[in-house]
Amino acid sequence: MVVDLARELTTAKYGALAVTDEHDRTQGFVVSGIEADRLRRLKVPPQGHGPLGSLREDGRPVRYEDVQEHAKSFGFPPHHPEMQRMLGVALWAHGVVRGSLYVTDRQDGEPFDDADERLVVTLARHASQVIEREWY
Repeated sequence: MVVDLARELTTAKYGALAVTDEHDRTQGFVVSGIEADRLRRLKVPPQGHGPLGSLREDGRPVRYEDVQEHAKSFGFPPHHPEMQRMLGVALWAHGVVRGSLYVTDRQDGEPFDDADERLVVTLARHASQVIEREWY
């Protein structure tokens, strides 16, 4: 529901929420906007080694105009949906980053703005509370 709402409110084409363990391995992965066939072919969810890896380092939201040009864009698994713009927010549990909520490519082609970021940050806080209570 959180990922669907993040997509709807930001008009993003694709969104995802990943929960990681203490070793930064993805333990839970929820997507919105991806075709069922592509999701089956994806097999392995992103592991946070790419552009979203910076969320683990400082926990601040990230916005990329062209995520494919990011120095760490190698982190996407095969069959991952194509994307250009990305807005990513950390999910926190007990003061530690334990995942991410991100959206990509607004339907209107515009970059994500401050209002989009505030919305996704708010949704991430709510998701973090549930993750903290249920997972850790």
